[in-house]
Amino acid sequence: MNEAYTTEDLTSALREAERRLQAAQLAGDADALDDLLDDRLIYTGGPDGARYSKQDDLEIQRSRRQKLSKVEEEDLVVLVDGHTGVTWFRGALEGTFDDVPFAARLNFTRTWIHLPGSGWRVIAAHASPA
Repeated sequence: MNEAYTTEDLTSALREAERRLQAAQLAGDADALDDLLDDRLIYTGGPDGARYSKQDDLEIQRSRRQKLSKVEEEDLVVLVDGHTGVTWFRGALEGTFDDVPFAARLNFTRTWIHLPGSGWRVIAAHASPA
């Protein structure tokens, strides 16, 4: 870890990255998500419990198959250990997927890695009903 970073700095930066991720999801901003998701990302969740890659997620955003109208954070816990971080998000999401409306309270667990020059990026994520 770069000695210029303190655990407090990295924790604050991770909290900001998580909130940028939430904002990008709400906006359907695939370019912002591209910067926040590691190329090796595996996401487990969604309505069918399937696994998705970064490219799957970006395609869903770019095609506008998913359109979120609400991402409301109820709770956020952040843990940093070296170059690894974990966020636990609980919140309410609303929108449409393939033009079918949905509303749900979900828990997201995201594992992040801190890369020099790139900052925090999600490498693994899981969602389940809250």
